[in-house]
Amino acid sequence: MTARERRPVESDAGLSKQRVVDEAIRLADREGVGGLSMRRLAGALGAGAMSLYHYVANKEELLDAMIDLVFEEIELPREDADWQSAIRRRAVSARRVLARHPWAVGLMESRTSPGPANLRHHEAVTACLRRAGFSVVMATHANWLLDSYVYGFALQEAGLPFDTAEELADMTEGVYLPQLPPDEFPYLNESAAALVAAGYDPAEEFTFGLDLVLSALEPLRASA
Repeated sequence: MTARERRPVESDAGLSKQRVVDEAIRLADREGVGGLSMRRLAGALGAGAMSLYHYVANKEELLDAMIDLVFEEIELPREDADWQSAIRRRAVSARRVLARHPWAVGLMESRTSPGPANLRHHEAVTACLRRAGFSVVMATHANWLLDSYVYGFALQEAGLPFDTAEELADMTEGVYLPQLPPDEFPYLNESAAALVAAGYDPAEEFTFGLDLVLSALEPLRASA
């Protein structure tokens, strides 16, 4: 009898694949995916490590299922909106989801056995671009560019030592500015001081860059 065919024993009562995957995501959200193991997950579920193999064959299958649930949280492009609005909403949604699950950024496009939500997501994005008039090749270029921007921004954002504009202002005044003597770093000093005075919010950078990307893609759609 294989691990997949093994029926759960009485001590496994209450387990399901959904619960296993949900708990794995909670662990990864708290501690990162690097420390996730079947034994660690079993302990969090109060189950025997071998009991998990009834629901997922191995860690790779577990990661596939986790990423599929992350894709399921991302809003799909709406068919009743123009392509830029639809893709913009999808990108903003993806950024928010990846902020909740920063461990997922490096895994989103790495799965060789994508789940149904993963496939539906990529189909919907490609369909939106193709219906908008992008050729197959241009839609592929647009997909790569948009994903590179969203994932790259999410990765950079996850590493920032502050979460809000207020925290950035405090760090700039208390940590960064003292390291930027104006005679040695005049432009950095000027920028830091001016941004604090303006109440600069780095969260706005995402939509600023995204709108530039979408504007740059529009002529490619028209030329196609």
